[in-house]
Amino acid sequence: MLNDARVYAYSAVLMGSPILLKLFDDNQTLAGQVFRLIKQQENLFTVNRAASEVMAINHAAGQHPVVVSQPVFDLIACAHAVSLLPGSLFNLAIGPLVKCWKIGFQGHSVPSDAALQARLALTNPHEVILDADARSVMLARPGMEIDLGAIAKGYIADVVQAFLRQQQVSRALINLGGNVQTVGAPPDEAGWAIGLKKPFGEEGALIGVIEVCNRSVVTSGIYERYFEQEGVLYHHILDPRSGYPLDNALLSVTVIADRSLDGDIYTTLLYGLGVEKGIACLADKPGIEAIFVTRDRQVICSSQRHFSFRLLDTDYRLVH
Repeated sequence: MLNDARVYAYSAVLMGSPILLKLFDDNQTLAGQVFRLIKQQENLFTVNRAASEVMAINHAAGQHPVVVSQPVFDLIACAHAVSLLPGSLFNLAIGPLVKCWKIGFQGHSVPSDAALQARLALTNPHEVILDADARSVMLARPGMEIDLGAIAKGYIADVVQAFLRQQQVSRALINLGGNVQTVGAPPDEAGWAIGLKKPFGEEGALIGVIEVCNRSVVTSGIYERYFEQEGVLYHHILDPRSGYPLDNALLSVTVIADRSLDGDIYTTLLYGLGVEKGIACLADKPGIEAIFVTRDRQVICSSQRHFSFRLLDTDYRLVH
């Protein structure tokens, strides 16, 4: 634990990521409760261990429906609805494709086209069958797999924020390995200062700083998990239509929203849409804003109603 005059920072490694909690009281008991809550939530949603509710669904693929708890059903139903949006890059059934590439998990080679086509056949979200009355989930074909990795961190960050408010905490920050959710603002400050990472930059290198209060900041970028082969970069943001990493003008998308869950959903959706269509998509969603970082080093904000952004790196150009 580190004491920076007034801020107490607590850290742990959970969900395969470093977790950071910032409070303005030295409250190790509360920090312990937060980390236990995250662990409990992770146990429901993970696909990285044999026993979880999501893995129970995956093991029963092509055989029978699985009854799950209400929070798991609700999150799957949310992910399912987003997956069915026209042209959506978000796909809760993308598990077989993720496992084929293994990017970020010792994957350093490009799968054959035949292998990708075989996996693509198992990623149709229409074949995820939900029964709200029975609270059950069924995967129509053997080999199908749900993967909530693109959405679970956001959901858990929101659960933590709600818990902190319930404990009468008025100022706090939780960072779940890139999903930042805030409560209030630091004393005498308009908001929390959250760094926007420089893609492929050195550790700690920032393009700029985002200031938010009671908002979530979620960034997804091609620099997070990738490998290079024969001069080509293969990153973890997969296009569920082709099976290959998405190739467009974007290096990263950051979403600022009330809910970190919406941040997870919209970083993926906006990545698929690109800058122009992405900004058009947000025009009628005043509560959700985005910062796009492009390959030609432009930083483009959809709006700045609920946050402020300060550019630090002069290699990049802020475009209004």
